[in-house]
Amino acid sequence: MSGEGSLTLDRGLALLQAVAEAEGEACTVSELAVRIDVSRAAVYRLLGPLTKRGLVWRDGSKVRLGTGLLRLAGKVLPQLRDAAAPVLRDLAEEVGATAHLSIADADMVEAVAVVEPSWTSFHVAYRVGTRHTIDKGAAGKAITLRQDEGDWVTTEGELQEGARGVAAPVRRVPGFRASVGVVSLGSLDVEAVGPKVVEAAARLARVLS
Repeated sequence: MSGEGSLTLDRGLALLQAVAEAEGEACTVSELAVRIDVSRAAVYRLLGPLTKRGLVWRDGSKVRLGTGLLRLAGKVLPQLRDAAAPVLRDLAEEVGATAHLSIADADMVEAVAVVEPSWTSFHVAYRVGTRHTIDKGAAGKAITLRQDEGDWVTTEGELQEGARGVAAPVRRVPGFRASVGVVSLGSLDVEAVGPKVVEAAARLARVLS
């Protein structure tokens, strides 16, 4: 791609992000020009291909996100599960506990990928699509964990009586609020399991970066 083409792509993505991040009323063309530091004429040129692909639409003088993004979003989870599967499989087999990838949705957390160990006598059946508030369970608390607060979170009995969880945030992936963790009804050697969960989260981050 030429330098000019790369710049146009970057500006188009910046425009799309500006539309997405608008608070309250949708942005006008003039407001978008200010946000991405280009002329109004440049905004109109950038809107052309984005509108054609359904990524944005004009609502009078306002610019809003288009339904084409819904089609793209529908492709994200299957590809994310595919990318996470080897990481979760290795973690589940090594620890002997159900491994999961959970993502934040506002103040809720949803399990989007789950892998159960193949060799244990029993393990937690943790279903894809399970949701709970972000302030409960290791998966949610790990997502909100600051770097100065540690590398992983442990919880016991917060979502299910007798269940123990260890989770670590997936860091250094822009815009991606997620955690990798394990859950077990048996005892977990947290000092041994914690670093394994952290490494799995870091490995996934490298895959997604």
